[in-house]
Amino acid sequence: MGRRRRAEEEHDNHERWLVSYADFITLLFAFFVVMYSLSSVNEGKYRVLSDSLVQAFRNVAVNESGDQIVLPQVSVLPTRPITQPAPPAADPALEQRRRETAQRMRNMADEIRRVLSPLTQAGQVNVTEGAFGVSVEINASLLFAPGDSALGQEAVDALRAVAQVLAPAPFPITVEGHTDNIPINTFRFPSNWELSAVRASTVARLFIDNGVSPDRLTAAGYADQRPVAGNEDEVGRARNRRVTVLIESRTADLDAEPGPTVIPTDDPIRSILPEGL
Repeated sequence: MGRRRRAEEEHDNHERWLVSYADFITLLFAFFVVMYSLSSVNEGKYRVLSDSLVQAFRNVAVNESGDQIVLPQVSVLPTRPITQPAPPAADPALEQRRRETAQRMRNMADEIRRVLSPLTQAGQVNVTEGAFGVSVEINASLLFAPGDSALGQEAVDALRAVAQVLAPAPFPITVEGHTDNIPINTFRFPSNWELSAVRASTVARLFIDNGVSPDRLTAAGYADQRPVAGNEDEVGRARNRRVTVLIESRTADLDAEPGPTVIPTDDPIRSILPEGL
């Protein structure tokens, strides 16, 4: 009897997995049924959407029987074209003035090339024209002895010829002095800054002595801070030792009357000054 009961219990234990398996299959079937119901298209809603699209884009309505009903046309007011504001008309007088200024600058550049023709051919003077005026680049070896600011006679003759071209013109002139990067430390010139500034001032003073108005002149020394070539070899350093004369083609201030300087009311510096300053 005990042996038979033990055999029946072992048989029941082997068949209990069928219950769990059946539950799993039932749940899996229910899951797929739900997924299928969600993926099916609602034909009624699809029909309503289709009718709405046809009515909106073709101005045609479709009734339940499938017949088309033409809806009345809706008049739409024409849109006004967007007109771009016309650009301001160019001032003929100003345009004429600019053309005359450009032509005058070209004539001045050609005249400087002519009076310095031997030096330009030798590569010691370079005359270029740009959007802001004419640049006359003169090699310092033509003008000064090494470490000095005194002009030689050949340099004086060349600069006098340039001054005769510049004197009748009203354009502003900036004389720039430049050096290489080799430092200098003498009693007169503690650094290249002093040397470049004094050289520029020497050329500006010669222009004044030969008829160029002082109020048109500006002298500036840049030492070795604006090189046009590398300072690794003597060829590059020789190019960097130069004096540049810039004739500016600004036309806005040519006929302007000099007057007091006006500080705008919204100037941030003005806003922090005490009243009355």
